Amino acid sequence: MTVRVVLVDDQPLVRTALEMVIAQAPDLEVVGQAGTGEEAVRLVAAERPDVVVMDIRMPGMDGIEATRRITEGADGPQVIVLTTFDEDDYVYGALRAGASGFLVKDMALDDILAAIRVVAAGDGLIAPAVTRRLIKEFALRPAATATPARVLGSITDREHEVLTLVGSGLSNTEIAAELSISVATAKTYVTRLLAKLDARDRVQLVITAYETGLVGRPR
Repeated sequence: MTVRVVLVDDQPLVRTALEMVIAQAPDLEVVGQAGTGEEAVRLVAAERPDVVVMDIRMPGMDGIEATRRITEGADGPQVIVLTTFDEDDYVYGALRAGASGFLVKDMALDDILAAIRVVAAGDGLIAPAVTRRLIKEFALRPAATATPARVLGSITDREHEVLTLVGSGLSNTEIAAELSISVATAKTYVTRLLAKLDARDRVQLVITAYETGLVGRPR
């Protein structure tokens, strides 16, 4: 199955370079390019891609607002935010807008292709350096920004433990080892959390863990 991709960046050279790289992958296909957020929203509505690779800083509507509009529907595409601007505010804003991944432009091209495949499969991905800063930034926040009882009232004690570990950046294999359960069982718990918390992907679970204070402040 071919993953259909839309590229959004206000620099034509960046879009062209990415398209040339993607064209070499037999399982990926660029179905359109846009240079502004407004163009991106219209293009996505017309082409219905699987993945959008989105720049943040663009004239007019920026990438965060474009991501919000593109992902607001139940059947919207996955969005990877790709930028040179990796400050925490941009990371958090992009993820809260519905992005499934956040990568920086100096990453290896093979890693960018791998990221497209990962989010197309329904998983979330954040560049490791960005993840470290994101965790540090949330750790410095004085309080959670959401009410745990309201958000987490539907999950079991074990799911609560799993969500905390997901928020700490652990993989399913690491969660299984931490809780002495099988990897398949860990994956099942994550799947249940996605459904109960109405999360698009694993990245959204991480955000929930931060916002409810499960991760990022002393317990």
